[in-house]
Order: sequence, then C-alpha cells, then structure tokens
Amino acid sequence: MPDIRDKVEEDRGLLKRIQMHIPGYAGYRRREDLRAADKLLRIQIADRLTAIRKDVENTRGFMTRNYTRDNIEQLGNLILSFQEVEGKLRYSAGGYSGLSADIRIEEGELEKLYEYDYTMVTALDAIAQAVPPMDAAVKAKDKNVAAAGIDTVQNNLNSLHTAFKQRLVIITGTEAVR
Repeated sequence: MPDIRDKVEEDRGLLKRIQMHIPGYAGYRRREDLRAADKLLRIQIADRLTAIRKDVENTRGFMTRNYTRDNIEQLGNLILSFQEVEGKLRYSAGGYSGLSADIRIEEGELEKLYEYDYTMVTALDAIAQAVPPMDAAVKAKDKNVAAAGIDTVQNNLNSLHTAFKQRLVIITGTEAVR
C-alpha cells in the first residue's frame, strides 16, 4: 500500500503551498495534511473490511440456501463484529481538533498515529487470508474445521480492533484506570 502522506503532500493546491511559507501556519498545515492522510488510511481499511465482510456474508448465504445450521450463529456474530469495527474505523476522530482542544496531538504524535494505523494493515491481511479456508470448510460441511476457521477470523478481527482502540491511548498517554 503506498504511503498516503506522500499523496496528500503532492495534492496540495496553490493556497496550501503558500500557507507552508507563512510563519506559524506551516506546522498547522502539516498537521492538517497528516490528519487527512490518517483519515484516508482508516477509510481504506474500513472499505477493505467491508469487502471481506461481504465474503463472509456470502458464506452465510450458502449456509442458509443449503439448510446448514452448524456454525451459523457463530458466523452471524462474526459479521456483527465486522460491522462494529468497520464503523469505528470509518467514523473515529483523527487526532488534534482545534486550537483549544482538550488533548492536543502535535505533528510528531500524528506521525506516530499514522504509523500505528498503518500497522493495522498487517492484521487486515491476516483476516483476508483466513476467510477463504473458512469458506471452504463451510462449503465442505466440515463443522469442526469451519468453527476453527471462524474463530481464526474472529481472533484476527479482535486483534485489529484492539490495536485500533489502543492507538490514541498510546499516542496521548491517556488511559482510564481499570
């Protein structure tokens, strides 16, 4: 996956390039561009999760058309998990939100945030690779292998979700005491 930060910088219009030369404004402009890149990456991850979820929904459709009840509840729960993670990725806040934000995330921290988000792509790849064997097991009506496959997809999705939830905690150093 190409680095979206480079694309955002390349696409700066004349006004944004002028802003880069105004003292005090250049840092603001860089932070805005990093926020835009971070949001683009999260939307791409959410879009890819949506596509993978549709494959899982097709597997569930196969099960219902063939009156296969084994693992259908487990598969339904997996689909709900996909929808939850997709929504959180797509609609989450992207860091520093104004001149007087409660938690101000500076340019270096935004870079870390973006790098942290970018590592979620690895978890996304693991999810994508785990779906075809799960689908094959369902279609072969191998209940135990299908259950294990569903668990593998769910565990990989949980890993991505956990990584996503930790992104701001790691950057801001804020965490509620448990």
